Amino acid sequence: MGYWLMKSEPDVFGIDHLAARPDRTEPWDGVRNYQARNMMRDAMRPGDQVFFYHSNCTVPGVVGIAEIVGEARPDPTAFDPRAKYFDPKSDPDNPRWYLVDVRYVRHLKRTIALAELKEHAIGGLRDMPLVRKGNRLSVMPVTPEQWALILGLE
Repeated sequence: MGYWLMKSEPDVFGIDHLAARPDRTEPWDGVRNYQARNMMRDAMRPGDQVFFYHSNCTVPGVVGIAEIVGEARPDPTAFDPRAKYFDPKSDPDNPRWYLVDVRYVRHLKRTIALAELKEHAIGGLRDMPLVRKGNRLSVMPVTPEQWALILGLE
């Protein structure tokens, strides 16, 4: 099983939105970064666990857990000229962008704020991309040790 952290802005699509979806499942679309796309396309598998992270808000942090529930597939928003994430250079015969389906598992008992996670950056989280200066990736791997440490903060 793999572990991941996926960021989203709570006013755009937060954990409460995911929890309210039919089957508590939603395609994680709109990723337009090649490194994040590669992780979704090449490394994420059904059953992988995800920290749902709220970004660009008053208190950014880990707010819940989701699960990957489908293999990566082409992101249809890339082909739709009316879609926010339309990419005119993306070709349905050779897709550039992918998505995965995520399912809500649960809210954490409390938000584990980025500031608190950074306090652990000299210890078990020092290699976590999230706590590195300048990291802007919306999808990133989490080691089993980092997963356990963050859950232990709950």
